[in-house]
Amino acid sequence: MQMGWKRIEEIVDRALAEDVGWGDVTTEALVPAELTGRASFVAKAHGILAGVEVARLVFHRVDPAVQFDITITDGNSIQPGDAVAVVEGKVASILKAERTALNFLQRLSGIATETNRYVEVVKGLGSRIVDTRKTTPGLRILEKYAVRVGGGHNHRLNLGDGVLIKDNHLAALRSRGLAMKDIISRARERAPFNLKVEVEVRTAQEAVEAVEVGADIVMLDNMGLEEMRQAVLLVKGRALIEASGGITLDNVRRVAETGVDLISIGALTHSVRSLDISLEM
Repeated sequence: MQMGWKRIEEIVDRALAEDVGWGDVTTEALVPAELTGRASFVAKAHGILAGVEVARLVFHRVDPAVQFDITITDGNSIQPGDAVAVVEGKVASILKAERTALNFLQRLSGIATETNRYVEVVKGLGSRIVDTRKTTPGLRILEKYAVRVGGGHNHRLNLGDGVLIKDNHLAALRSRGLAMKDIISRARERAPFNLKVEVEVRTAQEAVEAVEVGADIVMLDNMGLEEMRQAVLLVKGRALIEASGGITLDNVRRVAETGVDLISIGALTHSVRSLDISLEM
């Protein structure tokens, strides 16, 4: 898992603090402290597994003595009945960690599964499926990891990862009399030299204009398929072309067939359905 482990520990600790609160009063009242047991994470639906290492971290933050054995690793397909991991140790520790571990495992697997659906639909074409910054606050590093597990690619992790001149930037600067050339020149002069400059456009002609004055990437925002094909015809090979807005499983292949390089989809993270996985003692 190529992520900053320290940051993940911080995310897990916050999640545990939120869920445990002042203590697991039910377990503490009912379950003997010395009681030990064994439980399995069992898939209840078909999908792509993601987050099993995060689930293990949850248990180890609750009780380092708990044994957590992974039987299926991230990125693999799972189906109902598959046991993806087995945990052994004090029952009180298992119960305290259960919900937080499942929350991570279910959500990240849901993201990986949904991403993989899009990736499979455009298979054989040249377009890459990429995510957006429409992520759960505080969970972006994990959710973007899950996109990669599902076969997708990451767009910007944060605002410092690239210059992306969107419609509101353009509106604000045009109100000061700046043209597209002036805006891109300003970005080149003031942003770090190693960052690419991307511009959001609404028409094929705007895409041409942006490329001719130095944009590295053009984002075709909510364009119809015909306008998109025209934009690709006019700028393909001179800049990367990203399609964005209104992308669904029903239309993503038609979008890819226009020849765009990237297809960004906020729904991979902002409204995905968690994959059904349970913990069975």
